Amino acid sequence: MRNGIVIDKRDNVVVAIYQLTGGDEVTYTLPDGTEDTLTATQDIPLFHKIARTDIAAGERVVKYGEYIGVATCDIKRGEHVHTHNCVSDDETKDAEGAEENA
Repeated sequence: MRNGIVIDKRDNVVVAIYQLTGGDEVTYTLPDGTEDTLTATQDIPLFHKIARTDIAAGERVVKYGEYIGVATCDIKRGEHVHTHNCVSDDETKDAEGAEENA
């Protein structure tokens, strides 16, 4: 059963289309029609992101082919990707501006 979605080949995250529990197998279809799987290493709420690949601290997070933020720490394949380990570009700019004004 497909329980994740990847829209663009550049995506480094999978979106959970069901509530997932750590240890669940996540099955998704890539844009070229290839089916792939990974194991969720943590509980993943509905419509949240799962790392499809290892994402290094400072690396861009890409969802639906769009750059949505930057990893604030190393994120391993299968881990939950959310505000605890990813910030949006706007948040990064706000933090840089605050440092410059300090």
